[in-house]
Amino acid sequence: MSAGYVRERPQRVAVIGVGILGASVGWHLSRHGAEVVLIDAGRPGEGVTNWSFSWVNASNKTERRSYFDLNVAGLAAYRELAEDIGPDSWWYPNGHLRWANDDPAAEAKFLETAELLASWDYRVEVRTGAEVRRSLEPALAVPDDAQVLFYPDEAWVHGRHLVGRLVDRALGSGAVHRFGTTVRDIVRGAGVGADGSVRTTVALSDGSRLDVDAVVNAAGPGASQVAGLVGRHLPMRREPGAVTRLDCDQVPIRRAMHAPHIEIRPDGDASVVLHSREIDARIDARIAAHVDPHVDPHIDANEDAQELAQLLHESACQVVPELADSRISRTRISNRPIPADGFPSVGAVPSVPGYFEAVSHSGITLGPVIGRLLAAEILSGKRDEMLADFRPERFPQ
Repeated sequence: MSAGYVRERPQRVAVIGVGILGASVGWHLSRHGAEVVLIDAGRPGEGVTNWSFSWVNASNKTERRSYFDLNVAGLAAYRELAEDIGPDSWWYPNGHLRWANDDPAAEAKFLETAELLASWDYRVEVRTGAEVRRSLEPALAVPDDAQVLFYPDEAWVHGRHLVGRLVDRALGSGAVHRFGTTVRDIVRGAGVGADGSVRTTVALSDGSRLDVDAVVNAAGPGASQVAGLVGRHLPMRREPGAVTRLDCDQVPIRRAMHAPHIEIRPDGDASVVLHSREIDARIDARIAAHVDPHVDPHIDANEDAQELAQLLHESACQVVPELADSRISRTRISNRPIPADGFPSVGAVPSVPGYFEAVSHSGITLGPVIGRLLAAEILSGKRDEMLADFRPERFPQ
């Protein structure tokens, strides 16, 4: 057992929500001897984890130095994870490109951020559009003299594949799962363990009940509802976003990129993922009202989603003309799991013994590091200083 995982007694832990955060916490707990029950209303990794841009980075996390440092630790944790479980079909450390050639103000801001990141020892290179086409992405329609930022240490991940690997590892270490069922109630102090510890009962929609020592709320957009079951108020933003997948005969790009008005990345050998905050702004209240933030937070295959998909496709073709021959395969509008102040909520809640949170919009980047830190906290009781600014108790009850 590694340092930081000194268990005083065996623990049974229910992990509610098996996206990237829940899968990572569950794997770290199970590999260090905890009895883990993975609970998800659907299939692991098929919720917002599978419908995010899945960009692993710290370059977009400069609002607070502690948040930047946590995301840098997330990048390092991914490299360790790839060595530990093998990169296979989920890990793509090809770097990231960003440019804004049609918006001088945005370009100036990007360059200013690049200077700040360089001063924090974060690797960034400024290249011309011509250099990028010549050495990195020949298919881009970027002006020769455009200033393009290249972040060589950044990556993208295939979230669903990674979650599948982590769940398989957790099950191999003794974890069990309850997929396709929801949590109806959480009753604290419902019993006493053989060692005198107070236990919690988790009631599921299939009628079963689980007696556990701890509960991890990793329910993503439904986290506030789960928190409410233990009498806690977890304020969350309601920010729906649209993601489209294109089918391609041959994917013309190799890495994630933020181009003017559109974000594009590969999604394996025959697919590309598109997202745009500008197009997210077109998701009006009528559309957003159909996004259930609790159980299955998405809508797809309707006229509203298809209209947004067409706009995303058109924007992408301006940047990568070869995508004109691609086909829109599926679009989903999901509610992002963002605590009210925009930062993660991770760790124990002192007023609710045995209850822990793992809720973050940056779940893809932070999944492996939060999984490791939170598992250590659950098993040892020790709070890591890296999470000091992101403790759940900052939200008044």
